[in-house]
Amino acid sequence: MRCARVSPATLVCKLGAQGCVVFEGEIPERLEDGILVEGVEVEVLNVLGAGDAFMSGLLRGWLRGESWATSAAYANACGALVVSRHGCAPAMPTEAELFDYLGRRDTLARPDRDARLNHLHRVTTRTPQDWPEVCGLAFDHRRQLFDMAREAHADPARLPHLKRLLVQAAAEGASSTSLTAPAILVDDVLGQDALNDASGRGWWIGRPVELAGSRPLRFQHGDDLGMRLRHWPREHIIKCLVFYHPDDPLALRLDQEARLRQLYQAACAFELELLIEIIPPVRDTPDDSALARSLMRFYHLGIRPDWWKLPSMSAFSWEAVSTVIESQDPHCRGVVLLGLDAPMEAMKHGFSTAAHHDWCKGFTVGRTLFSAASRAWLAGDIDDAGLVERVASNYAELIRTWRRLRAARPEKESVS
Repeated sequence: MRCARVSPATLVCKLGAQGCVVFEGEIPERLEDGILVEGVEVEVLNVLGAGDAFMSGLLRGWLRGESWATSAAYANACGALVVSRHGCAPAMPTEAELFDYLGRRDTLARPDRDARLNHLHRVTTRTPQDWPEVCGLAFDHRRQLFDMAREAHADPARLPHLKRLLVQAAAEGASSTSLTAPAILVDDVLGQDALNDASGRGWWIGRPVELAGSRPLRFQHGDDLGMRLRHWPREHIIKCLVFYHPDDPLALRLDQEARLRQLYQAACAFELELLIEIIPPVRDTPDDSALARSLMRFYHLGIRPDWWKLPSMSAFSWEAVSTVIESQDPHCRGVVLLGLDAPMEAMKHGFSTAAHHDWCKGFTVGRTLFSAASRAWLAGDIDDAGLVERVASNYAELIRTWRRLRAARPEKESVS
């Protein structure tokens, strides 16, 4: 029998778990005489989407001019991954997942339980795929703003309005520098109205979950993270500040690490990005390796946040941190710098080192930009427009400084 009697097309016959067989030209008496490509054995959790996944893998190879054996191997692997997961279209693998699985398929009867594959699926299906620049105004402060209001003898009920004004300042500062997507950090305790104002505009939005000042780490709204996160928009990034040092007392360190693992698992479950901010407690002896060792510890625990927020560092520390991220999670979004109420000139000095490192995407700085203006506003010395103007000006100045330093970094030497 010849295929050409009915159609000149190549025929691909699926054989389920056994794989598939490809026929070009004459169809032989036995299936085994075609191009037989063995399948892979997985535990089937769901059959929806298996055919679509198979075809997508087959077309991936065929459209790139791959052999039928290679194209069919892609097809079998895509089908196996989809049937081993719950869901249909959301379970489809990306290219990174496909090739990782092909390299280990014989050892993965339950791909749905493989941490590496699950991480690859999470980070390679994120939207948008990249944030090359994050220049942020951070005003997720709660305790510090209550202190400001008390010192100014101002009504703390004014603080939610202050946060809405800071959203305006972020928009104006970004506009004056042609920054297309402003970045902000804002809470839902004093800043829910500000969050509402900023959401839906394509901004980079981080939202804290930590109980302000807690050490060991505790969560603002209790341990039932699912109850809170299930209502978050997908565009909101979970931000968690932890006062952590890898040489902390064992009980304290294990407590904090357990909380971060709980948070990371919740972020994965609710498909939200996670930013972990690390502030090492001040010690008598400076330790340039502390941040890199902290990141490595978290990665060893299986905690792979989308973002890190770190203080300004020495060149040595930046190299160490960059090496850890590159080796442990090359799909990480990157690092943003924190401010810690540092003077503007000190902040710019920190930029001069950070701007040389690709993993640093920018900054999310707060009190450096808004503290003085907010105190004046709370005291009644300036009005709403004055606050917005001053904060927007400071924000724009820092954006321009970051961009200037970033543009001035030396080009990497090409390797022949």
